Amino acid sequence: MTKIDSKIPEGKLAEKWTNYKNHQKLVNPSNKRRLDIIVVGTGLAGASAAASLGEMGFKVLNFCIQDSPRRAHSIAAQGGINAAKNYTNDGDSVYRLFYDTIKGGDYRSRESNVYRLAEVSNAIIDQCVAQGVPFARDYGGSLDNRSFGGAQVSRTFYAKGQTGQQLLLGAYSALSRQINKGTVELYTRYEMMDLVIIDGRARGIIVRNLVTGKLERFAAHAVVIGTGGYSNSYFLSTNAMSCNVSAPIQCYKKGAYFANPAYVQIHPTCIPVHGDKQSKLTLMSESLRNDGRIWVPKKLEDAKAIQAGKLKPTDIPDEDRDFYLERRYPAFGNLVPRDVASRAAKERCDAGFGVNETGLAVFLDFKYAIERLGAEAVEARYGNLFQMYEEITDQNPYKTPMMIFPAIHYTMGGIWVDYELMTSIPGLFAIGECNFSDHGANRLGASALMQGLADGYFVLPYTIQNYLSDQISVPRFSTDLPEFETAEKSVYDMMKKLMNVKGKRTVDSIHKEFGLILWECVGMGRTKKGLEQAIVRIDEIRKEFWSNVFIPGELDDMNPELEKAIRVANFIDMGQLMAYDALNREESCGGHFREEYQTEEGEAKRDDKDFMYVSCWNYQGEDKKPELLKEELVYEETEVKTRNYKV
Repeated sequence: MTKIDSKIPEGKLAEKWTNYKNHQKLVNPSNKRRLDIIVVGTGLAGASAAASLGEMGFKVLNFCIQDSPRRAHSIAAQGGINAAKNYTNDGDSVYRLFYDTIKGGDYRSRESNVYRLAEVSNAIIDQCVAQGVPFARDYGGSLDNRSFGGAQVSRTFYAKGQTGQQLLLGAYSALSRQINKGTVELYTRYEMMDLVIIDGRARGIIVRNLVTGKLERFAAHAVVIGTGGYSNSYFLSTNAMSCNVSAPIQCYKKGAYFANPAYVQIHPTCIPVHGDKQSKLTLMSESLRNDGRIWVPKKLEDAKAIQAGKLKPTDIPDEDRDFYLERRYPAFGNLVPRDVASRAAKERCDAGFGVNETGLAVFLDFKYAIERLGAEAVEARYGNLFQMYEEITDQNPYKTPMMIFPAIHYTMGGIWVDYELMTSIPGLFAIGECNFSDHGANRLGASALMQGLADGYFVLPYTIQNYLSDQISVPRFSTDLPEFETAEKSVYDMMKKLMNVKGKRTVDSIHKEFGLILWECVGMGRTKKGLEQAIVRIDEIRKEFWSNVFIPGELDDMNPELEKAIRVANFIDMGQLMAYDALNREESCGGHFREEYQTEEGEAKRDDKDFMYVSCWNYQGEDKKPELLKEELVYEETEVKTRNYKV
């Protein structure tokens, strides 16, 4: 079996990153100008990486699928970003942030990467403050903090409910500076279609100009992918409509391992589905769980009356309210990790205690916070989130509880990378949500922004030099090489094949049907039977797609429907990979919940003896099952035990 080399440095856990930096190879300033780097993506990871590499002197080609980096999905993050500064003096430390992240991921993440993430977290805050990010401040002028799920300390820095937007504007300003200096060349409205490999190394990409519809070629000494996760495979998710998995899937098909695809995060605080015409879901920030209390009626008849519209939530007295998270997890209460909170909500709704007309919702109530703090204080903390909720639901959350339900949000799986963030293809790097490396089986809230900026600002700028140090004598590549021609022809033939199907079904109708299969069989609860059915049904969907999809418009022109069709083809491949991984992992851990493997209390039941590894899937061909490789997880300084949020 192929051995997975994660390149973890020697030494004690707290010294690995320092030792690595002390002994890594470097590229001197004059040589940096001779090296080209492609960065695909302009979210927090992509923008921070492109800006940092440009500042260092490399020639960077940065590709943006939107019309501006400011429209990256990172802008949607609301609640905050974690760091171990311990400003509140409540016992936080780098080690505690590391431990909470390892524990929150249900002991399925790589120890060395997580410690490094915690270690550089403090520098991220300093960097962003220097950029002018308007973090909230306390009465004395210091940066303020609030709590998030999975932690008993306040370590989340925030800017109202707009943290992602403010951090992205900071990264965008840094990126714009490099664009103005000429070290970064930005290409907007371009989408990566394929990876070009020359002599076993990533040397370029094929992109589609989304304005003209033409394919174009770009070459570089290294390629960095920062295109986010694959949640939109489910059709309905909290992700922006343009989020897709096309770049990672093409890298996977060229030889990059795909790691832990089954690990998908269900966020507990989403506005419930309100009809079959929806194209996406809206997230309410996890920060709301700081002061909001989650409950359902204790009495089944009260729940049925609310579902039928005969009772209002305000009609239910406190003694008849079941604050089920506080009841089940007294030590953490409403701030348990997302996977735990989501399963608890599902359990209550499955038992009939759900509270909207479909029975698929629970209450998030701010009555108690308003009584304790006053409406003005609540508005200062969450006002824009309350406004968003009221605009969508036409209900005033100051007067009646919000209704929430779990939804697909973030993907912990991704392209496999080693300690240097390099994939199994030399010269191809993956950063941010695009890789698998830091969150294990579940991501703690406020850690996505942390990882994206850590990778872009403070990790990749070091590790990519280690790779490029022996590439300075390699001349720039011509895009006329046969490898570029072959890759472009392959993409063009695929698009032509899609356009020639001329079937009867829209892209969205097939995507919606496929997404429902994923939600039913590879969603919050998974079973062996359901996953086996999913693999068969996904094969059927794939055949239906390639034989009956209808794409209007022209091949060589602007064509949004063709864009969607290409992405759905890749979502289908991704969905099958998720099902294979979920079927293989005969345990429950984090966001992966196999109903056959749970405790008597309904909690996830891990199997550390047989599944303490990263699942690395190696592509074998269109009609072949991928090969499973394993990176064994070794915990040198962490005691592995069953997660407990009750005490």
